[in-house]
Formats: sequence, structure tokens, C-alpha cells
Amino acid sequence: MRTRVYIDGYNLYYACLKRSPYKWLNIHDLAVKQLPKNRIDKVRYFTARVSARPHDPTQPQRQETYFRALATVPQIETHFGHFLTHEVGMPDAASWHAGQYKSVRVIKTEEKGSDVNLATHLLMDAFDNLFDVAVIVSNDSDLAEPMRLVRQRFGKTIGILGHRSTWVSGKLRPLANFIRTFHSGALAASQFPPQLIDTNGAFQKPSQW
Repeated sequence: MRTRVYIDGYNLYYACLKRSPYKWLNIHDLAVKQLPKNRIDKVRYFTARVSARPHDPTQPQRQETYFRALATVPQIETHFGHFLTHEVGMPDAASWHAGQYKSVRVIKTEEKGSDVNLATHLLMDAFDNLFDVAVIVSNDSDLAEPMRLVRQRFGKTIGILGHRSTWVSGKLRPLANFIRTFHSGALAASQFPPQLIDTNGAFQKPSQW
């Protein structure tokens, strides 16, 4: 069955990659291994570019190297949202629990656009009849309505794919025709090789990963 996979990159990262050694992940290979009977012709990956931080100044370079790795797989298409970083006042936790209010200034970073972009491409691909099965890698309940429309309006099959430790949103669960989980061994088996080659030459997995 013609299958497209829609991945919320930051949802995937925080669900199972952040504290793991498996960040050099070939997301197409992972999808193929988890859905061996499906013909996966497109993996749409939704993310945003990060900025350097005082405690991690090389984070953008590592991310760009990963984007370069993804670009070596023809079936993967990356779609970018953006980050908003601003200073806001938030209540101090200790004062809050003591029945007082004390505001502290914090740096708040919000990723914008990925959920909207995912929903948009999911609906447009369904409208253009580009798949029979859509597999969602996200636990964002905001995707409930586009998933419902894809299933009811266009008659498509909807699946949810996630790490075994991930709790599936109660809003998304009844909208899925199937839910499939994978464990960390699947991440380990779906890594890019340490060295890759593209049109610009050879490059390597970041050493800090």
C-alpha cells in the first residue's frame, strides 16, 4: 500500500532520542523496518533550525550535519518551521509552593510551525491522493482534527508509530486504524553509517554525538 510517513522531529527527539546514543537516525530506514509490508515512497520530516546556546555553541553545526545526512535519502523531505526565543516573567517554584508569588526572568524558546506544516501536508497529500496509508510519528493532540478528516473525508488509513515508552494521546488513539511501537533496538538498527557522501563530498557523524 502506498504509504507516507509524517514525523514531528522535536516530538520524536524528546520522546526517545534526546538522552540516547541514537541521534544519527535514518528515519526512512526506521519506517521501512517497522512497516515492512508497506511501500514507503515519502517521509516528511518537520523541524526547525536551532541557534547556538552558551552551554552548547556547536549545536547548530551538529543539526546541519544531520540535515545533510537526511538529504542523502531521496525519499526524505525536510520541512522547516522556526524558533521564537524571548525573555518572559515566570513564577518562582519555591515561592509558589510557599503560597507566595515571585516573578523570575527566564529565556523561553518555542518551536513554531511544525504541527501546522505537518497537518497541512497531511491534508494536501490526502487531497491529491498521494497515499493509501498515512503514518504519524507524533503525540501532539493538535493533530486530531486533520487526522479525523484524512480518515473520514478521504477514506485513508491512519497509523501512529512511536517509541514503546511513549504514551499515545487519548485524542489521537481513537483516530488511528493501527498503533505500532518500537523499542530502542530499532533505533540502534536504523543508524546512518558513520561516514556519508553527498554531492559536496564526504562527511561524518558529529563526534559529540
